[in-house]
Amino acid sequence: MFLAIDAGNSNVVFALYDRRENRWKNQFRLETNFETLGIQLSKKVPLYFLEHGIGPQDISQIGYSSVVPEINKIITDFCVNFLGKKPYLISAKSYSKLPVKTSRPQEMGTDLMCNVMAGFKRFQRPVIIVDFGTALTFTVINENGEVLGVNIVPGIKTAIKSLFSNTSKLPEVALKVPESAIGKNTIHAIQAGIFYGYSSLIKGMLETISQEAKLEFKVIATGGLSAVLTPLEKIFDEVDRNLTLEGLRLITEANT
Repeated sequence: MFLAIDAGNSNVVFALYDRRENRWKNQFRLETNFETLGIQLSKKVPLYFLEHGIGPQDISQIGYSSVVPEINKIITDFCVNFLGKKPYLISAKSYSKLPVKTSRPQEMGTDLMCNVMAGFKRFQRPVIIVDFGTALTFTVINENGEVLGVNIVPGIKTAIKSLFSNTSKLPEVALKVPESAIGKNTIHAIQAGIFYGYSSLIKGMLETISQEAKLEFKVIATGGLSAVLTPLEKIFDEVDRNLTLEGLRLITEANT
């Protein structure tokens, strides 16, 4: 099995790809917390492996993407000590062997580059990848696999948390799309503002990018909240929560 580790600002995702069945099978996540991550790794990962009948010997290769450099040594040491293998850490040096290119490799987050790799390989044509994470990102790729640019907006959870943290009377609300865009009470008002507001933002952003680039794009949504915005179902050509993981696997294999 191939083990993908994707360290983001909110969570560290572990996912196993069965090379015999050619599919992602097991996935779990830990909170990205520098102070507690070592303890989480030593307790929760071995327990998860044990519960699912997975042994360190079943892991043939490890690929690691991280936008949180502070935890890289913790993750690497754990892989070496528990799994007996050093993970391949994706970096700007990894991109030269890929069929996709970015003009700013040092600035391009490895998670976004994983999206680019998987998305372009899937369609082989202009693609916009909308990633619903801590930040909401739009990554734009042309027909040659070249990254034209990236747009970054605060993510949905980030927006809700900011609203809750910076006001004295507004509550933190559940991630639920309300039936009406017109709020009838405080909770409904926040949900309507966030979800219908973000839906309009995404539609407008995709239209503006297409008009400026003068290209017809395929649109892929990924990330933990990619399936939440049901009003956007017809806007996306595909929703794939494993897109980053698939790109992580492809980049690792291209470099090792």
